[in-house]
Amino acid sequence: MAGSSDLRDITIADARDALAAGQLSARDLTNAFLEAIEEERYLNAFITETPDRALADADASDARRAKGETLSPLDGIPIAIKDLFCTDGVQTTAASHILEGFIPPYESTVTSNLRAAGTVMLGKTNLDEFAMGSSNETSYFGSVENPWRRSSDNKPLVPGGSSGGSASAVAGRLCLGATGTDTGGSIRQPAAFCGIVGMKPTYGRCSRWGIVAFASSLDQAGPMTRTVRDAAILLGGMAGFDPMDSTSADIDTPNFESVLNNGVKGLRIGIPSEYAVDGMDPEIEFLWEQGKSWLRGAGAQLVDISLPHTKYALPAYYIIAPAEASSNLARYDGVRFGQRKEGSDLTELYENTRAGGFGREVRRRILIGTFALSSGYYDAYYLKAQKVRALIARDFRDAYAACDVILTPTTPGAAFAMDEKSDDPIAMYLNDVLTVPASLAGLPAISVPAGLSHDGLPLGLHLIGRAFDEETLLRAAQALEDAADFKARPGQR
Repeated sequence: MAGSSDLRDITIADARDALAAGQLSARDLTNAFLEAIEEERYLNAFITETPDRALADADASDARRAKGETLSPLDGIPIAIKDLFCTDGVQTTAASHILEGFIPPYESTVTSNLRAAGTVMLGKTNLDEFAMGSSNETSYFGSVENPWRRSSDNKPLVPGGSSGGSASAVAGRLCLGATGTDTGGSIRQPAAFCGIVGMKPTYGRCSRWGIVAFASSLDQAGPMTRTVRDAAILLGGMAGFDPMDSTSADIDTPNFESVLNNGVKGLRIGIPSEYAVDGMDPEIEFLWEQGKSWLRGAGAQLVDISLPHTKYALPAYYIIAPAEASSNLARYDGVRFGQRKEGSDLTELYENTRAGGFGREVRRRILIGTFALSSGYYDAYYLKAQKVRALIARDFRDAYAACDVILTPTTPGAAFAMDEKSDDPIAMYLNDVLTVPASLAGLPAISVPAGLSHDGLPLGLHLIGRAFDEETLLRAAQALEDAADFKARPGQR
């Protein structure tokens, strides 16, 4: 078949078909991506590479195919795993010094599902430490670079966060797809910055068991791919009920790919006025108008809706998420696992271990969360934020009486340069202003690359669906992808 550079440009769907037709072996496909990882190491997309395991996975897939076994659509497909998913026998760090060298003795449910489906694991991708960040600049293992560059200069750009390593790897053709996790936009925002598709399923669609926790009521695993079809295929391999996770939904996993060609004729697309936020780049507003026109042209009906509590979503999120993080990260004490820095007594052991093991942003969020949960402030901050969250969820429920899917921009602007916002946490947090509401409501949402900025950088459009209605969401996303016909790819360094 094609050479290794050409193999890097095919999609999961194309690779699946070529493997089934005997036009390609899983080993050849895997070798192409192992070479790519070697060539593009400047991106720093991976924390841990697993070439030996990848080749063993590929050979096992080829052997199954040779025996004529019935295989899943993902058998032999090389993917990357965000280093927040525990992987049996493979280092899992959450991009933090405190977990450097930690080798889990168990596998997360999502990666177990993917292994059972026959995927090939190329390695573990970089991220913001403990998934706390919007630019992938807080990793203990160094910042990740976006493979895109502005036409006006050659400054390295952030890939977005926290799933920046996965986004950079997919956009840079280092894998066919990758897993990400999304707490407030950590799949969708980096997908928009890197010109790929990123999907956050409904909370509970994918198991959280074995994923290093940030904010347990928000965290959700999802696929990061180059096309909507690939996202549907990868989500099908990731999703499923898990009795090990009390928040996992006992609901059947449909064939997400089967609905993609159903179109959007007759669908009602909600347009919320509140998403025209202050400071939004005019290019984003123009793209949003284009998105409306594309979906209308495909047969959908546009409906004006209101989500009145949207303006409170970001402040509520930045109380709830740090509060849950401060509780979840209390387990890192230097006693049971991870890094340990001795002290004269137990209190000093805790202090030394956490001070040396956690980075600046993680410490900031622990402090914010601990303050919000402290005596005298719990009612004023955390409890009030939870009430706001309930109102935001109600807004969406009311809106879906009038529409089937909601269309918004994904981010207020395109990818920015490294170090441009790292000293301004508020400016950094504002990157999630358009993605956080769906997270607070637990709804499925997807970012689709839809255009380029004047500087040649990708811009995304964002669709939000009803809970556990990923099928309608994916139908709309496919229609948007077809209309946008986004063919751009990162240039050479």
